[in-house]
Amino acid sequence: MATALLSAFKSAVNKSLAPIGIQISRAGHNWGDVANFIPFEQTMAAARARGMSVGDYVDAVMNGVPGSSQSTIDKMASVGVFSQPLNTVVEIGPGTGRYLEKTLKACKPTRYEIYETAGPWSDYLMKAYQLVLQPTDGYFMSATADHSVDLVHAHKVFSGTPFMVSMCYWQEMVRVLRPGGWAVFDVLTERCLTGDAVSTWIKSGIRNATYPAPVPRETVVSYFAGNGFTLAGSFIVPMPPGTTELLAFRK
Repeated sequence: MATALLSAFKSAVNKSLAPIGIQISRAGHNWGDVANFIPFEQTMAAARARGMSVGDYVDAVMNGVPGSSQSTIDKMASVGVFSQPLNTVVEIGPGTGRYLEKTLKACKPTRYEIYETAGPWSDYLMKAYQLVLQPTDGYFMSATADHSVDLVHAHKVFSGTPFMVSMCYWQEMVRVLRPGGWAVFDVLTERCLTGDAVSTWIKSGIRNATYPAPVPRETVVSYFAGNGFTLAGSFIVPMPPGTTELLAFRK
């Protein structure tokens, strides 16, 4: 996350926590740790102080784009992702659950598996929803059977993972999806780096090793096409201070 965004986030959190006498400082979260990108305790406390769900808080306050998670789900719906029953859904890196909660409302699957490396967030999600928490090594979905899943999705995950991690998960999507299933995720493609976008990212102050992680669009599209998938739709979606491209493939 950008230095500017971090400053805005801390300011927003501190305003939210002021009535209860708490303030966060620079010594708290390691913003270079993309595996644990959004701090659990600080974010939950700030959302509660504002009387907001954590998902709405992340959208509206941390990212400054109210309704962006629901907009992503609506875009998925527009290409037919939820047109037929989805019995088994897998989400990679659900984090705060802001896409998870809206997906559950959109399709009501009988089984929802999650692969999440941040322990506090996975604990929170397991208490809040009826989910299956799968063991993860951060590369593979070994606990999920071949051809057993109707939808695999990931949001704001591959924008910050090394390319080898992303490729491992794309291969896993191919393996676990049954015919007719959907793979939906976003990546930072060249379509997101036009105009002043590069300058905007540079000015953001981000200096993390893996975030953001650009990927050539053709690399992703060709890989999935070569494995029997069709690109059903793509959308440019916000990822402050820039954008990312949401891709929806059907097997």
